[in-house]
Amino acid sequence: MTGRQVASATRQNLLGAQHRREQIGRGMELLRRKREALVRELFRLARPAAEHRRTIAERASAAWPLLLNGLSSEGYPGLRALGWPPRPVEAEMRSGQVWGIPVAEILRRTPIPRTLAARGTPPGSGAPSALQAAGAFEALTEALLEAAGREALLRRLGEALAQTSRQVNTLERQLAPQLESEIAGIRRTLDEREREDKVRLMRRDMGQTP
Repeated sequence: MTGRQVASATRQNLLGAQHRREQIGRGMELLRRKREALVRELFRLARPAAEHRRTIAERASAAWPLLLNGLSSEGYPGLRALGWPPRPVEAEMRSGQVWGIPVAEILRRTPIPRTLAARGTPPGSGAPSALQAAGAFEALTEALLEAAGREALLRRLGEALAQTSRQVNTLERQLAPQLESEIAGIRRTLDEREREDKVRLMRRDMGQTP
């Protein structure tokens, strides 16, 4: 027992079930088109995303050894001093939608790399390894910010694709077969009633009583 109420075998219910079947068919077609569009968009973004991930991995691999060298030469207080003065990092965002999925795009933002003058570091006051570490991590931060919007969009597109695929599977494998079975059952019952009515009419015409 599925707990699903079976419709009475009437012409009105048959027409209603056929109308729902048409609606489900249109819904499946729209969802298939959405799924295909999401797959195309994911493939379009996949290559640039993979390249950015390689860039991030390369910059991280270069930055961490420089940080260790800087710590060995300047110590933690010396490296911390290179981060001063602090500064705000601002970004101008633009919201949009891709197939109904809310997305955000960074239009403009504060550049991350700073010169020695912007850091307020007097010439010759920092070890080369410490300055190299600061520059390497600024370059890594730049790469992370550039990839942030694309990575968020990829994640949301992937989630939307999974949800759309589940919806298509539910319609194709559950609702549509159930509705087809319901329509077939109503038709069989109506056909049987029609045959019984014909038999009764034939018996009446022949002067027989059922």
